[in-house]
Amino acid sequence: MSISANLDAVRSLLPEGVKLVAVSKFHPKEALEKAYDAGQRVFGESRVQELSSKQEVLPEDIEWHLIGHLQTNKIKSVVPYIHTIQSIDSWKVLSEIDKYASKVDRRVNCLLEIYIAKEDTKYGLTFEECRYLLANENWKALKNIQIAGVMGMATNTDDESQIRQEFRSLKTFFEELKQQYFKGDSCFCEISMGMSHDYKIAIEEGSTIIRVGTSIFGEREY
Repeated sequence: MSISANLDAVRSLLPEGVKLVAVSKFHPKEALEKAYDAGQRVFGESRVQELSSKQEVLPEDIEWHLIGHLQTNKIKSVVPYIHTIQSIDSWKVLSEIDKYASKVDRRVNCLLEIYIAKEDTKYGLTFEECRYLLANENWKALKNIQIAGVMGMATNTDDESQIRQEFRSLKTFFEELKQQYFKGDSCFCEISMGMSHDYKIAIEEGSTIIRVGTSIFGEREY
């Protein structure tokens, strides 16, 4: 199937209100252009260097999401154009984004990455670390970031009951944070969970953003 047909297949399964981020990491700009021509406008990359090189040569109306681990020394280069950074895993990263965003007069959407998987290779805040970060309330003074929700990755397993439980735990935690720290804040509304192999489960468990790569672009080119 073509990229266009793959996109149509994924979109046909999406309920209203669920955003599709086409994860284009390791794929050439020509693949992104095909997706763009098929109407896709939201793309996700894991590495700042690859993201920046594509952003420079692709249409300006693309909404770019950074979904990979972000080092503080890379923040300055991505802030001028990034729409959403889905991988906030520390106060330091959050405050540095705010600092550089203020210099270019932008407000950047940020998702708190929560560690829900049973895998040591995954990044993210534990539930307790996230509660501590928000209870501190220093984030309320940051004027150039918008904490828009949470992101999580389930364990890479064929056990659908485990995947479902992990996604459900993230949805429950989102509701806790909404009630405790973001009550009345309509901008805190996103739950980014679900990738090519598990996005259908994620949608059933309340995801508002899915991050799909292989099901759209095929296997990655390394």
